[in-house]
Amino acid sequence: MWRFIGSRLLQAVPVILAVITATFFLVRMAPGGPFDSEKAVIPEVRAALEAQYRLDQPLASQYFAYLGDLASGDFGPSFKYPGRSVNELIAAGLPVTAELGFYALLIATLIGGLAGVLASLKPNTAQDYVPMALAMLGICMPTFLLGPLLVLLFGIRLEWLPVSGWGDLPGDKILPSLTLGAALAAYIARLSRAGMLEVLSQDYIRTARAKGLPEWQVVTRHALRGGLLPVVTFLGPAFAGLLAGSFVVESIFQIPGLGRFYVQAAFNRDYTMILGTTVFLSTLIVLFNLMSDVLAAWLNPRLRAQYGSSA
Repeated sequence: MWRFIGSRLLQAVPVILAVITATFFLVRMAPGGPFDSEKAVIPEVRAALEAQYRLDQPLASQYFAYLGDLASGDFGPSFKYPGRSVNELIAAGLPVTAELGFYALLIATLIGGLAGVLASLKPNTAQDYVPMALAMLGICMPTFLLGPLLVLLFGIRLEWLPVSGWGDLPGDKILPSLTLGAALAAYIARLSRAGMLEVLSQDYIRTARAKGLPEWQVVTRHALRGGLLPVVTFLGPAFAGLLAGSFVVESIFQIPGLGRFYVQAAFNRDYTMILGTTVFLSTLIVLFNLMSDVLAAWLNPRLRAQYGSSA
C-alpha cells in the first residue's frame, strides 16, 4: 500500500506541473491586463507596477520565477488586493467554501444513496423509475438554473428561507447546499443503484436469503458495504469537485467564499490569484482522488490483496 501511495504521489507531480504551465500561459494570452482600467494609467506608474510584479521580465523568466515561489509555498501577491497575498485570500475564502461543499456532499450522499438503494430493491418498477427519473433531471439541470428556481420558490414565493448570504443560522445554508449538491445526488443515486444491483445478484446474497434472514438484514449487513463501494470511490474527487465548482453557487447566493475571489480574479485579470486558486484546487483534487483510492482498497479485500502483493 505504501508503494502504491508513493507511486500515485509521484504521478501527481507532472499532472500539477501541466496544470500550472497551461494556466500560466493561458491567462497571459487573455486580452487585457491586471492594470487596465477605464482611467488611463500614467506610463511611469504603469512601468513601476509592472516592475514590482515582474511583468516587465520575459515570459519565460516570469514562469520560472513563479515556479520558484511555488516551491516555497508562496502563491505571490494579489494584483487587485494591494497588501494582501494570494495565500491570505485563499485562507480567508476556503473555510466558507469547504463548509458549503461539506453540506452539499452530506445532502447529496443522504438523498442520492437512499434513492439508489430503494431503486435497486425493486428494479423495473415505479420504485425504480421515479427516483431514477428525478436523478436524470438533477443531472440535466445546471446550478445556474436550479439556484434561481429554488430562490424564487422557497425564498420569494413561500418566504421560508433567506435568498443570499452565509450567516450563522442553519436556514442560511440550505438553499446554497441543496443547489450545489443536487447534481451530485443524482450521480450518487445512479452509482448506488448500479452497485447494489450487482451485489444483490451475487451468490452470497442468495445464500443469506436462503438461510431465512429478513430482507433488511440482507441489505444492511451484507449488501450495503459492497454495493456502496462505487459511491465511496466517487466521494473523494466529488468533494474536490464541489470545492472547484462552487463558483456559480457562491455568485448566485452572494457567499464570501473562494469561488467569488476566483470569479473576481478572472474579471480583474489578477494573474496570481487565478494561478494560485487553480493550483490549490488541482492539488486538492489529486489528494482526494488518492484518499478515495486508499479507502476503496480498505473496503475491498481483493484490492487490498492486489496492492499488498505488488508492495
